[in-house]
Order: sequence, then C-alpha cells, then structure tokens
Amino acid sequence: MSDEHDELRARLRAADPASSLPRPDPDRVARLLEDTMSHPDTPDAAADSARQRSPLTWLAAAAAVVIIAGVGVFAVMNRAQDTGSPAAGPEPTSSTGAPSTTELRAPGAGATSGRCLPPSAEVLEKADVAFDGTVEEIEGDLVTLRATRWYAGSPTDLVTVRGPSEDLQALLAAVDFQDGGRYLVAASTDGRVMVCGFSAEHSPRLERLYGQAFGP
Repeated sequence: MSDEHDELRARLRAADPASSLPRPDPDRVARLLEDTMSHPDTPDAAADSARQRSPLTWLAAAAAVVIIAGVGVFAVMNRAQDTGSPAAGPEPTSSTGAPSTTELRAPGAGATSGRCLPPSAEVLEKADVAFDGTVEEIEGDLVTLRATRWYAGSPTDLVTVRGPSEDLQALLAAVDFQDGGRYLVAASTDGRVMVCGFSAEHSPRLERLYGQAFGP
C-alpha cells in the first residue's frame, strides 16, 4: 500500500505545473492573505456593499436615469426640427372669399345723345379700364359683368356699372347690354363707361381695335 501511495504522489507532483517554481516566501503569503481578508472582492462582499447603500443613493441614481432619458428625447426632437420634419396636425383648409369687383359708372344721358366720331385706337388707348366680359345680371340700376380678359386696369373677377335710372337706360340703349351677352367695355379715367362704339357687343372688328390700342 505504501508503494502505491508513493507512486501516486510522484504522478501528482509531475502533473503539477507549479512544481518547478520556487517555494513562496511565507511572510509574503501571510501579507497577501491579510490584504484579501481586509478587502474582500467576492459576490457576497458586493451584495453586502449594495445593502449598505442608503435610499438617497438609489434616488439619486434614478434621477440621473430620468435626466439622461430627457436629454435623449430633446435631442431627437431637435433633430426633427432641424430637418424640417412636419409636426402632426390637422390639414390646412382653404376658404373662398367674395369675388373682387371693379366699380364703374354709367355716362350721363347727354353723352349718348350727341354725334360720335368713329372709334379709334388712339382714343381707346387712353382708357383707364378695358376688358372682355359677359353680362351676368341686369337688375335695377346695376349691370354686373364677369370679366374674362383684361386689356387695361387692375384685373378683378366682376365689373359693375351703376348709375341713375335715366343714365343707365341711355347706356343700355347705347351699348345694348343683354343678360348673358359678351361685350368689350372701356372706361375713362373717371370710371365712366365710354360709348360711341368704344363699348359694345363683342365682334372681331372691335376685338382688333382693342388689340391695336392695348396690344395682343
């Protein structure tokens, strides 16, 4: 039995990788052991340290997590603003306002009863307002036309011609405004409709005259 034990010890010493190392200093081993016992670095020691932390320490840690999360959210939102990403919201709606209107006046009754010279481009080009439009309504002392083309003046959707009954009737007789009819109309700088053939029912001849006065 003793021989077997001796053979086993010999095999163990041969397999020991530290068997060839010199024996450690006993004093140094004692110091290392004392340091290990004084400063444990084991899972049990770490658990004891965690248990010894106060609730204030855990509160401070939680607050730090909240602050870090808030900074992250702010950075993401700021990047979205910098890149022009639209915020969610209702789609814009559009509303249609009242149509724009140019207001003209009927010439005096005397202006339609005298002798007229043939209309010319030289006289017509002095008009402050000139347009091609269709009569939408004739009611009382008001004629309403919807303009389809402007030769002179600031373009609007509608043009109204208003005047006292006598003046308007003279204008209707001179221009022959009819509901639904198409007309070329010109007005002087004082807003009075020009007659004597300058304002009349649309015709190729009158359209050419307007083109000569105001350009194509």
